[in-house]
Amino acid sequence: MEATEEERARDFRLSDDFCAFREEHFFVRCVLKIPIVDSDSEVFEFGVWSTLSAENFWRYVETFDDQDQSKLGEMFGWFSNRLAGYPDTQGLACHVVPQDNRQRPTIVLEPTDHPLAIQQREGVTLDYVLRYLHDNGVL
Repeated sequence: MEATEEERARDFRLSDDFCAFREEHFFVRCVLKIPIVDSDSEVFEFGVWSTLSAENFWRYVETFDDQDQSKLGEMFGWFSNRLAGYPDTQGLACHVVPQDNRQRPTIVLEPTDHPLAIQQREGVTLDYVLRYLHDNGVL
């Protein structure tokens, strides 16, 4: 979605962690973690956005400074990014999992046959991560 500067000022409320569009669509900043299978504890992380219902969005915002935000439990959302190198990822069903101590929530994708969902379940190799970063201009 592309918006002009005027539309952004009028229609969006945006911070590093939240976005509300016309008070109709609500998004939170999350972390998608993919395990690296040939590492003891490393994960490959993407900073991404997910939708939330208005009710869950406002519950999340109101408790944002709580140290025990995980008490909110998982909340359903729609993955709201397109990630390079994957078939279209926007609109994948997911669960937003709030974390404690002001950490961004994690995203758990629904278990589908989408390559990103498979990688989240099964992991990737460190070689894959390095190739991905190189192929997408990060390295």
